[in-house]
Amino acid sequence: MEQNWIKEFKQYLVIERQYSIETLKAYSEDIRMFCDFLQESGGSTSFGEIKRLDVHAYMNFLYDKQYQTTTISRMISSLRSFYHFLEKNGHVDNNPFSYVQLKRHPRALPRFFYEKEMQALFNATQGDDLMRIRDNALLETLYATGMRVSECTGLKLNAIDSEVRAMLLHGKGGKDRYVPYGKYCQRALERYFKNTRTPLIQKFHKEHDYVFVNHYGDPLTAAGVTYILKQIVKRSSLTTEIHPHELRHTFATHLMSNGADLRAVQELLGHSSLSTTQIYTHVTKEHLQNDYRKFFPRA
Repeated sequence: MEQNWIKEFKQYLVIERQYSIETLKAYSEDIRMFCDFLQESGGSTSFGEIKRLDVHAYMNFLYDKQYQTTTISRMISSLRSFYHFLEKNGHVDNNPFSYVQLKRHPRALPRFFYEKEMQALFNATQGDDLMRIRDNALLETLYATGMRVSECTGLKLNAIDSEVRAMLLHGKGGKDRYVPYGKYCQRALERYFKNTRTPLIQKFHKEHDYVFVNHYGDPLTAAGVTYILKQIVKRSSLTTEIHPHELRHTFATHLMSNGADLRAVQELLGHSSLSTTQIYTHVTKEHLQNDYRKFFPRA
């Protein structure tokens, strides 16, 4: 992120707005949290590239953290003021936070992909090219486990147990959890290890045990994951945008829609509180609608 812009903004708050040191600290912390989220989730790496999708994902992140509405309102206000400053000084073209309005009703439902949309994404990763094989394994892994992007980029070879088909994920706050994965993911990983990862590691003489690599054999970054997913969408028949966190929402939504227990989903996602997972119960409403149309004579 553009540290000089942040420095200019702080000077503006102190000199022109004459804010107190405590207020300055609050603004700085709100901006830092947003930057940390973007780096961890694989969002845009420049303030000028932030889009509404990034803002939407960040809002979901703040709700997941169970902040009070007043706290979230303050955080968004800080970022709105920061972007207003950047826009006024010609650093960015628009303010992505200008449209955000916090309401008192419950949070908006998370964005997710329907099964047909996921199939379109998988179709876009088919092929024998080294990177297509990598892309397929990456997509299968993200969808099969619901892991965070930071957990994906930090995934190492010894964390995968292919015999029992489970992965040891290192989550937030040092919390570890085992997550199973299916045969589709297993086949994709085996093909990736044989045809892509091993040849690239040997070709460029790399020595590390991270699972996913770029075309130089180096460990894949969060920004790299985001770029890959965007390229997959461009190659697919879909016309939507994609944020890595949406695959995590998709994983949870598809589990719930097929009858999974809420506490099981909580454990698989690594949520510390069940209330965070309850947002996915929205899929039960779809079941109600389907049953209503099927059984009610005047539906």
